[in-house]
Amino acid sequence: MDKPWLQSYPESVPEEVDLSGYDSVVDIYTEASTRFADRPAFQNMGKTLTYRDLDRLSGQFAAWCQHEAGLKKGDRIAIMMPNLLQYPVVVFGALRAGLVVVNTNPLYTDRELEHQLTDSEAIAIVVVDAFAHTLAKVIDKTAVEKVIVTRFGDMLDFPKSMLVNFVIKYVKKLIPDYSLPGAYRLPDVLARGADLPPAKATLTPDDLAFLQYTGGTTGVAKGAMLTHRNMVANIQQAWTWITAIKQNEGEEIIITALPLYHIFALTANCLTYMKLGAMNLLITNPRDMPGFVKELSKVKFTAFTGVNTLFNALMNTPGFDKLDFSRLKLTLGGGMAVQKSVADRWQSITGNTLIEAYGLTETSPAACINPMDLPGYNDSIGLPLPSTDASIRDPDNNPVPAGETGELCLRGPQVMKGYWNRPEETARTIDEDGWLHTGDIAIMNEKGFFKIVDRLKDMILVSGFNVYPNEIEAVLSTHPGILEAGAIGVPDEHSGEAVKVVIVKKDPALTEADVKNFCKDELTGYKRPKVIQFVDELPKTNVGKILRRELRDL
Repeated sequence: MDKPWLQSYPESVPEEVDLSGYDSVVDIYTEASTRFADRPAFQNMGKTLTYRDLDRLSGQFAAWCQHEAGLKKGDRIAIMMPNLLQYPVVVFGALRAGLVVVNTNPLYTDRELEHQLTDSEAIAIVVVDAFAHTLAKVIDKTAVEKVIVTRFGDMLDFPKSMLVNFVIKYVKKLIPDYSLPGAYRLPDVLARGADLPPAKATLTPDDLAFLQYTGGTTGVAKGAMLTHRNMVANIQQAWTWITAIKQNEGEEIIITALPLYHIFALTANCLTYMKLGAMNLLITNPRDMPGFVKELSKVKFTAFTGVNTLFNALMNTPGFDKLDFSRLKLTLGGGMAVQKSVADRWQSITGNTLIEAYGLTETSPAACINPMDLPGYNDSIGLPLPSTDASIRDPDNNPVPAGETGELCLRGPQVMKGYWNRPEETARTIDEDGWLHTGDIAIMNEKGFFKIVDRLKDMILVSGFNVYPNEIEAVLSTHPGILEAGAIGVPDEHSGEAVKVVIVKKDPALTEADVKNFCKDELTGYKRPKVIQFVDELPKTNVGKILRRELRDL
């Protein structure tokens, strides 16, 4: 097939990636932990784990899983925690033991947790005590046999560990009562694992590494089966791209505010930057913006990943513009559309271009990315990564020419094996030629750069005209009195649908008339919002993506 994007590739980036060097994610981890043994790997709450520390502790967890818990290769283990040092210890330990990691949002409701544990058939879970009460309500309806509970401060040095755990439980009262008879404590598990023989697991590229749950394009949350080959491929693809700009092995510091249980931070921050011997600065509660900025002031970070709403919130937090950005060489935005107003302001404050990338849980996740040396925002998700095919298709699954819109379809070694126990959903998403249908409307220019217009399901049809919420939101984001905005379609007796916008004010004096007058100058008639609602906060996922389905419920 024709690949016009190759003409726009950076000079050092190959057309294809070599997948022969590693059989599993564990191979990449082992190489990094050997090469960078004494370099810092993860830092959180003032405590640093070196790659040697991580290797020792994850080995202890793996040994316990195999020899004492009796977990076998292919068994599913859920991990339910925010960004803490325990996460990499447990995830790498689980992978070393040959287990399949089921990343679990700690803010899940009872119903959501029960569904994920039941659907994945997980037989073990590691959970932070602040969320153990949710597990306690549903565990009897699941196949979970082994429960390991950890506290926020468990990986910190004494006496700070004791102090943090005391304050969280007795001062902030963040630990609801729960009962989980027979549960193990993570510190006890690690201590016991130190006295056990090392874990041994023979992993192949086709073995599952992660069951990563996603709403996908339709329906209930489904487990995307990500194999070791999928993950290795995406790490290698991202690696070839980010190393197109100078990276110093063992010296990079990447800010990890997005949760590691989310595929974006997991692959980009935790795994790809591990190949560089980088240090991940883990932010446990990025919603505490003043605290977040305080953490950023302590390090001269070199890389930063996030979503548009996170970057926007940081820039509206006092003190952010006073930080030291002298070493920042890469800012990567994904998970949702990056808005020009946010990207331009980020560049003016930090001196660094906010590079937009695109991916899906089903693609492990990276599929497209902009060149690292981009001088400024270009309203594009960039170019397909090496070994990745991309095609814009019409409703009959026929390719359309450059410059025309259609559904973005992807094919490559990072595309998931399928949805766990859902062959019909898999067949609806991946066609017989191996193309993953993303559900995103996109367009490609003659140089091979792709642009996401919107989600198929989010498109608003006004009197026969297509209106894309992303465009409306991008326009509204340029208004000085608007902090955030979300756009949706609502029923209208005259036009079928009309545009509704939900706005968080930056200027308390902002009125509905102000918004309508602004849109009159910026948007053609059928795109202008007919309904305007002001709220204190937009509903978002834990990653920061605006939940349009909840906007419809307001």
